[in-house]
Amino acid sequence: MNRLTELPEDFARLNLPEPLEHAILDLGFQNTTPVQAQVLPHSLDGADIIAQAQTGTGKTAAFLISIITYDLENPTLDSRPPGTPFSLIIAPTRELVMQIASDAESLITYTDIQVVTLVGGIDYEKQKTKLKKPVDIVVATPGRLLDFARSNIVDLSEVEIMIIDEADRMLSMGFIPDVKAIVSRTPRKENRQTQLFSATYSEDIKRLAKSWTLDPVRIEIAPEQLAVDTVEQKVFLTSEDEKYKVLYNLIKVYEIERVLVFANRRDQCRNLESKLRRHGFKTGLLAGDVPQKKRIRTLDEFKSGEIEVLVATDVAGRGLHIDDITHVINYNLPEDPEDYVHRIGRTGRAGSEGTSITLACENDSFMLPNIEALLGVNFHCENPPEELGAGIPALPPMSAAERASIPKRNTRGNGRSNDRQNNYRRR
Repeated sequence: MNRLTELPEDFARLNLPEPLEHAILDLGFQNTTPVQAQVLPHSLDGADIIAQAQTGTGKTAAFLISIITYDLENPTLDSRPPGTPFSLIIAPTRELVMQIASDAESLITYTDIQVVTLVGGIDYEKQKTKLKKPVDIVVATPGRLLDFARSNIVDLSEVEIMIIDEADRMLSMGFIPDVKAIVSRTPRKENRQTQLFSATYSEDIKRLAKSWTLDPVRIEIAPEQLAVDTVEQKVFLTSEDEKYKVLYNLIKVYEIERVLVFANRRDQCRNLESKLRRHGFKTGLLAGDVPQKKRIRTLDEFKSGEIEVLVATDVAGRGLHIDDITHVINYNLPEDPEDYVHRIGRTGRAGSEGTSITLACENDSFMLPNIEALLGVNFHCENPPEELGAGIPALPPMSAAERASIPKRNTRGNGRSNDRQNNYRRR
């Protein structure tokens, strides 16, 4: 029996190449998500895309499927020169780049497509060595990619499909000048396909999209369409001084074994992780000042269950796809309501149930109305249950090694056809 007869109808209708269909079956994909259903019919036909969609909506699979389909249906006649990809994916954080590349590897299992990741914090020479061979897809953060492009180690002149993921996050993190420099090294927009994804669609994003795309199909997956109905959202009112005690008791009393704790600042995350570890929890830290190799190891240990409490900033936690996270705890609320959506989207994934708990003090209360407006809900704010106010053990002192590991403060200043085969702009 041909196993492809088991392919979900939504994907069967797309008439994808068989190697890709086999990978989709292996991954257990069911029906297409709303963003996949709206993006793929157009992207597979070569149209430029501007999609407003948050993480967790399936957008990564949407653009990867279109990239892989294109390469399989339009094979090159000659070997591709080293360091000269046909497809480029730019994302704002190292973790998101690694996640996209991991998803890509799962989808190219039955192909000979080569994927290379370029991010800061990982050995430059090792990445350079990979670029000395033919590469099909490059997934990169803007800064490291621009370093390689300016050194003529990466040649972007043959890019035929360019993906810009989380454009709004690129904007807020100050990466747009680097992205503009990267885009200028690719073919003109008339000679490439561009897909831009952004959680929000501000005037700045509109201007960038107009500059980078040609007659794009505009797709909007509204926040209320996100599958947050699988996440139970609770808000506990507490003072700033009582927050850590409530956090400790939440994890201890309820015996939570896989929890992601978000805080707004790196120093806050480091302090929380240190306290929780000294109190006997198996902890990990994801923040911008943690070396990349350690961050990758931390993620692997969290996925395997060696770490039960992962403390992260929004930048480091953006785009994390980890199964079986039962709880997300907001130690404080983010200033950007979209970040709250991203946070709670780390749990309740793939139809499973999850719980989001916010510890709201007087400083956080000002952020609640904007989050409620974005989600279209009214939070029921309540005092923590009595058991969460119980006293906690005295905090053991830091070891000498831990004191030595605390980062020193830096005092320095700071004309297209509808035919899939014919309307691509190459070969």
